[in-house]
Amino acid sequence: MLLFRAKAPDDWLPRVIDHLPTVLIDHAILERKAATSAINLEKYPELAHRIDDLNAIAIEELQHFQLVLDLLKARGIAFRSLSQSPWISGLMRGIRKGRREQVIDHLICMALIEGRSCEKFQLLSNALTERDPELSCFYGGLVESEGNHYATFWLMAREIDEAEADRRLDHYLDLDAKLIVQPAVEPRLH
Repeated sequence: MLLFRAKAPDDWLPRVIDHLPTVLIDHAILERKAATSAINLEKYPELAHRIDDLNAIAIEELQHFQLVLDLLKARGIAFRSLSQSPWISGLMRGIRKGRREQVIDHLICMALIEGRSCEKFQLLSNALTERDPELSCFYGGLVESEGNHYATFWLMAREIDEAEADRRLDHYLDLDAKLIVQPAVEPRLH
């Protein structure tokens, strides 16, 4: 698993646990965006041989989106829009222009998002064991999938240009470390 250079802030976990309805809405939005992003990556010729993998990720992310929507319905929580995640927006602003650079950066951003999801879903699963066993089980069940998506996106970036992907990962790990510790206005998964 990816070794982040900064942990999620100490106040992140208690804050999201105290705002689970909003966090579930955020989670649904993130799953939908992840599916869209996987499909959008198919436009790059460098990934033409990986379309089946990208489609599989998009389908799995849409299935996760539906699972979260089902949780929202069962809990009487209305799905709605939320403001963008400053952490994700900050990562995505770092994507360079130019097809080859852009696809490598986009893949690394996707890998980091999936890696952070893996980390945070495990934290949530552990913290919710007694308070909300259903949600604990749900988040625990997503950890492996998020880790697999992280690895797939990272390997795709390295297939395009290993040295450049390694260099850009170093850049993005520094950026992540700066962004992850910034105080969030609203409770979010990311």
